Amino acid sequence: MKSRTDRFALACFALVSVAALTMATTGPARAQKSGGVLKIQHMDTPPSASIHEEATVSTAVPFMGLFNNLVMFDQHVAKNSFESIIPDLALSWTWGADGKTLAFKLRQGVRWHDGKPFTAKDVACTFDLLLSAENKLRRNPRGAWYGNVEKVTADGDFDATFHLKAPQLSLLALLASGYTPIYPCHIPIADMRRKPIGTGPFKFVELKMNEGIKLTKNTDYWKPGRPYLDGIEYTIIADRSTRMLSFVSGKFDMTFPTDVTVPLLKNIKKDAPQAQCTMRATGVSTNLIVNREMPPFDDPKIRRAMALTLDRQAFIDILSEGQSTMGGAMLAPPDGVWGLPPEKLKTIIGYGDVAKSREEARELMKQAGYGPDKRLKLKVSTRNIATFRDPAVILLDQLKQIYIDAELEVIDTSVYYNRVFKKDYVVALNLTGSAVDDPDVTFFEGYACGSLRNYNNYCNPEMTKLFEAQSREPDQKKRLKMVWEIDAKLQEDIARPIISNGKAAGCWQPYVKGVTLHTNSIYNGTRYEDVWLDR
Repeated sequence: MKSRTDRFALACFALVSVAALTMATTGPARAQKSGGVLKIQHMDTPPSASIHEEATVSTAVPFMGLFNNLVMFDQHVAKNSFESIIPDLALSWTWGADGKTLAFKLRQGVRWHDGKPFTAKDVACTFDLLLSAENKLRRNPRGAWYGNVEKVTADGDFDATFHLKAPQLSLLALLASGYTPIYPCHIPIADMRRKPIGTGPFKFVELKMNEGIKLTKNTDYWKPGRPYLDGIEYTIIADRSTRMLSFVSGKFDMTFPTDVTVPLLKNIKKDAPQAQCTMRATGVSTNLIVNREMPPFDDPKIRRAMALTLDRQAFIDILSEGQSTMGGAMLAPPDGVWGLPPEKLKTIIGYGDVAKSREEARELMKQAGYGPDKRLKLKVSTRNIATFRDPAVILLDQLKQIYIDAELEVIDTSVYYNRVFKKDYVVALNLTGSAVDDPDVTFFEGYACGSLRNYNNYCNPEMTKLFEAQSREPDQKKRLKMVWEIDAKLQEDIARPIISNGKAAGCWQPYVKGVTLHTNSIYNGTRYEDVWLDR
């Protein structure tokens, strides 16, 4: 019988042996044209250009093209998985026999945009920022991803090793996310917010508030012949209707990759039938966050009542004409690997009979001192873009069913994230994207004690132990069962009531070639080094 260590080593080999042999320069085999500027729509001004300090697709999408990772999800494989992980700045990687070290051989001859050479020290510096207890970053939204990493060492100019406290198969997938670029040692972190330097196919030109973002071709990129584009321009247009009309009229080459809803896609197909579009799962959940330290929401009865009043199917029917899915913390199947199946979901609080749930909710509100003659008044905060505002309006109506009268407070993106990070809100309608469909991202980032993205301060040390146990389990069938039990418990705890898992489309003009929009995460597929314009 194989030992746990042997099983871990075999599992690691099975997951990465094929990927490690794949060349990072793999791309579509056809006659590409060089030149042209790709014009893409953007929803709002990113809080900054520093990917490691932000928690929004508004930063991740436009700035992924500036950087490289150690490894990445193949940009031409729609569904992110272990099998689609390929080399990037790393040429190869090797797990230690005990599963507690992950060693990378790095690519030589790579230079930063300012001409300085890339070395293993840059890898160590990047993770020193992410692992630091001294808060070297202004904020560290994904610091919780790396709680199992003891240190990262530079063992030579082109050798870097991750030293783990316990085996963790998922680490390679975390490193492949668009949220895990390698930063330069020699550039102050403050400069990375407004004038970022990378090793990627595009260089930073400018970021203008409420106007747009411009990138230009890196003519010294280490991948021969890439990128094909001379540059990319992201133009900020606040109104979504205006964005759709300007795309249909041909003023833009691409919509923002998550901007097109089910109803809007019908309009685009009618008004611009030549457009190429893909509707897919985004890996983003619409959810309710409640500041449980703020009275009267420190009363668990009120938090439970708010969860019980949610009519999830109504949200899904109104916003996506039934195409979004109901789920828990993990992305629901069939799009997600780890999500609770429908038969298990139905047994969880609030996922069954809505009328019955609301009866219980009203009784809980009465126990907390509220009722028809004493209604609870509050503000529901949300981000000032349509994908947040639209479900927030539905939420206000559903809260009325349990004696809560709420008004909507819309907040610009740069301010919104500062406020939820600081817990400077009472109740909010939020969207939470999972960068990788893996429990080690969702559980540790959103629900572990002390995580910056645990916006409502849910903290259960016993649950954190379960998070750690599932992370270390090499048997994927056993791990799946553990994940289902954890997810169900999070919903029972009213940790962060999940309303739905979203779907959205991105569209591009037919002359834009080499685009693949990823189907289970919106954060990992916008390198655009292989995109070209056939015109």
